[in-house]
Amino acid sequence: MHATKGDRLVVHGRTVGHHDRVVEIVEVLGTNGDPPYRVRAEDGHEAIVSPGPDSVVRHAKTSDVEPGR
Repeated sequence: MHATKGDRLVVHGRTVGHHDRVVEIVEVLGTNGDPPYRVRAEDGHEAIVSPGPDSVVRHAKTSDVEPGR
């Protein structure tokens, strides 16, 4: 799994009734885009995660990333 700042991390719900969670990758702490990642949820909560096999990276288009972020 490789990501860059501005990509989205989708963590799929693993049980019935739990929806997918989507967070923004704000910092890549590993080398060459590898985990762990610092992520920010919509409510502003930040965490450091090492995604498991139930996660996928949605790569941001260059035009989607805000300058200076």
